[in-house]
Amino acid sequence: MSQHPRTMEPQYGLVFDVKDKHGVSRMGLMANVSWNQDPRRALFTLARYKFVAKMLSGRRNVLEVGCADAFGTRLVQQEVDRVTAVDLDPVFIEDAKSRRNPHWPLDLAVHDMLADPVAGAFDAVYCLDVLEHIAPESEDRFMRNMLAPLDPDGVAIIGIPSLESQAHASAQSKEGHVNCKSGDALKAFLLEYFHNVFVFSMNDEVVHTGYYPMAHYLLGLCCGRRA
Repeated sequence: MSQHPRTMEPQYGLVFDVKDKHGVSRMGLMANVSWNQDPRRALFTLARYKFVAKMLSGRRNVLEVGCADAFGTRLVQQEVDRVTAVDLDPVFIEDAKSRRNPHWPLDLAVHDMLADPVAGAFDAVYCLDVLEHIAPESEDRFMRNMLAPLDPDGVAIIGIPSLESQAHASAQSKEGHVNCKSGDALKAFLLEYFHNVFVFSMNDEVVHTGYYPMAHYLLGLCCGRRA
């Protein structure tokens, strides 16, 4: 017989079943900052992951580049067969590994995308809040290494803060941002690597097709790799 406390409504006994199976989950290092300093920002970040998850639904083997603490990665895991998540910083990969749940298997590795491609083959790749940290003189090498293991018919999603948003961003948020782009510039850039590029605007947690200069964030959905 269950030794759990009896909730006022019996259906909420589920919370103890889930606790027994998964424990009580901890946030990652990055997610913890948002949740404790600006909870809305956590929502905005997870909304970006939800967009990626729905766009890549049904994909078999997906690569995330620049996963940080991989807190939002589980939304993508919910929709695809397998995710490999890599990041330049060992601190964040170790944090993600410390919270890894066997019921949500995730391949995690430290990897410098400017050094070489990730081994393997993937039918989708995405990176959120990474390209703006790559110096313009290095962005081609970054893109080519990131896309090297992508299947010819694979899909890529690139998400970055818009150039226009930086006038309103906090000092902490802007730190390290050396390569933000406007919507038109992002599309032109991605068309160097793909035949088809669809750029979406994003304000707060809402993804839409509105006017690029009024967007806080941009998401480029790409397919049809160029040779």
